Amino acid sequence: MNRIRSAGRLMAASVAFAAVAPALADNSEIAIEPAPGWVTTSEPLPVPEDVQGLVFYRSQDTIAHLTQEGHYSYQSQVIRILQPQALQAGNIAISWNPAAGRAVVHSLKIRRGQREIDVLGQTSFEILRREDQLEQAMLTGTLTAVLQVPDLRVGDDLEIAYTVPLHDPTLRDISHGVLFLGDAPPPGRFSLRLSWEDGQEPQVRMTEDFGAVASRTGNAISLDFENPGIVTPPRNAPPRYSWTRILEFSDFDNWAVVSGRFHALYADAARLAPDSPLREEAAIIAESHDNDLDRAQAALELVQQQIRYIYIGLDGGNFTPASADETWNRRYGDCKGKTALLLALLDAMGIEAQGVLVNNSVSTDGLDTKLPNPGHFDHIIVRAKIGGQDYFLDGTLPAVIDGRTDPFLPYQWVLPLTEAGSELERLPDRVFDLPQEMGLIEIDARAGFDAPARRVSTTMARGIAGLQQYLQLSGVPANQLEAALRSRLEGSAEWDTIESIAYRFDKRTQASILTITGTGPADWDDEGGGAYDLILPGGGFYPPERRQRSDSESGDIPFYQNPIYTCYATTVRLPDGTDLKNWGFNSTIDTLIYGRNFYRMMELRDDHTLRMVRGSRVEQQEIPAQKAERDNGRLANFDNSMAVLSYDPAGTGPRYGRLRQVPATYEIDWTGENPPCLPPDVLAG
Repeated sequence: MNRIRSAGRLMAASVAFAAVAPALADNSEIAIEPAPGWVTTSEPLPVPEDVQGLVFYRSQDTIAHLTQEGHYSYQSQVIRILQPQALQAGNIAISWNPAAGRAVVHSLKIRRGQREIDVLGQTSFEILRREDQLEQAMLTGTLTAVLQVPDLRVGDDLEIAYTVPLHDPTLRDISHGVLFLGDAPPPGRFSLRLSWEDGQEPQVRMTEDFGAVASRTGNAISLDFENPGIVTPPRNAPPRYSWTRILEFSDFDNWAVVSGRFHALYADAARLAPDSPLREEAAIIAESHDNDLDRAQAALELVQQQIRYIYIGLDGGNFTPASADETWNRRYGDCKGKTALLLALLDAMGIEAQGVLVNNSVSTDGLDTKLPNPGHFDHIIVRAKIGGQDYFLDGTLPAVIDGRTDPFLPYQWVLPLTEAGSELERLPDRVFDLPQEMGLIEIDARAGFDAPARRVSTTMARGIAGLQQYLQLSGVPANQLEAALRSRLEGSAEWDTIESIAYRFDKRTQASILTITGTGPADWDDEGGGAYDLILPGGGFYPPERRQRSDSESGDIPFYQNPIYTCYATTVRLPDGTDLKNWGFNSTIDTLIYGRNFYRMMELRDDHTLRMVRGSRVEQQEIPAQKAERDNGRLANFDNSMAVLSYDPAGTGPRYGRLRQVPATYEIDWTGENPPCLPPDVLAG
């Protein structure tokens, strides 16, 4: 996946910088200069006599300064080393993109009692020019200046101050970013400051906890803290409730301005040269398919298969997409280049499409309450309109992932890129129509209770887990995969022997499927007198967690759960020579609690089989507090029993619950489009 990096994200006690800009000069060496005039710093705190922990932050100052050139970030701190484990604080590393300008160190000192030691007078920074994320297919252009502070001791104060420029060539003087304080900072004094030159004042928005302590003087907003307490977000609350201790700033008036600005970038990048070879590629695709949907899928497959993915953040590549022609000629690109290429192909075939900014890393819940900031997005995909239906196409995914009517990932807020500019768009919450995780087990125990059983075990995964398994296993020759798994599994608690191993990816349902066939113990429990019990794999539920707010939390905050849909089915061929009337099973389950369906059905058939299915799906991601309180009263009656198959030659097996037919694992394609993993009325609804 690609990262569209967020510029200007600064946090007290943990600072990360990302910057891009056109190369102005040779900025590959770190500069040593006095602090700029706009810097003001706080007075270091005395170290308390009863101080605890590894370090004490006597002071830390984080400043975001906005100028006509762009955004500068200043960081300084004075740290008292309290424990030997904290001496690693002397491993200094400052990263920056030389295309943005120079990183400048203002001071690096050790204070030992009344003695001041100038570290820069004894040693110097070493510049590392390697791409530290090359193995992740990322070219960032980032340099890192490293220095090991010599002779740092417990009891010393380590003092450092430096500035990193955050000029963005794509947006030039348009600044955007956040300042924030961590939820659990170490003890000490912390100062956050946003300042600006005349004419450069941005929009500012703060969370309530910051708004209560912020002060403004002239062209600056300051936030000062001494030994700030720990902030604990509400438990099991939607992600937006974790948005605390944050100051946002942005020069964008609204999201439509962001949309229009980025649309222009991709319109330019998707414009093909008159002699572009992509025109011929588009013509071949158009002639080879008789409808626009197949043409769009073929164009997507071309981008997925013929352009290898590599993130490019060099020389202003963070927000600026490479042109379609450039990406095609060099045969590699990031999400921006792949999107521009796909847009160009679709446009050449007369298919309406647009880029859509999304976030693959974190939830965008609550994004509509934040200031417009393109740094909230880290990825871009294509949305094509074909036959009145929207299709989402992601050129960075493997070719087994086709265009879809809903995105591959369950995005919430997205930003369509249009010429007129679009506002944020809220996509519907995801209720999965197919299981994302499945386990199918056939246990052939016809040889008897004491004999090994023939087993067929199928695991299936969709979504990110399925894609990860596909990338891991699809490139391994079948014989090598079988040999590796056979070596690992044979003789284990579950498997005695392995007969065969088969892997496939079902493109139609986008399912990664691994099937293992062999023999192994059935794990019957001998109850005496010829009676046996078998706990069925995958048959039980853990009880859901009680939803209740503490006295310190607002009782109106809803509860949140991630969308899931799991399904497990087990079929047991019963031992020969036993009478079906002596077999039984325990309870079945069919309940909806806390917005999640829990379903278990078991059935004994005349063909001497026991079939069990257990499914669970989240129907509602956010649960209102009032509904959660009602369900708390039902929780004591939740059936969390394991699924148990029992045999007693001296009795008649009990049958509980509302019985429904359950297909055997070998009777239908459970990994296909219509698995009976939930009650029929739920699946029909």
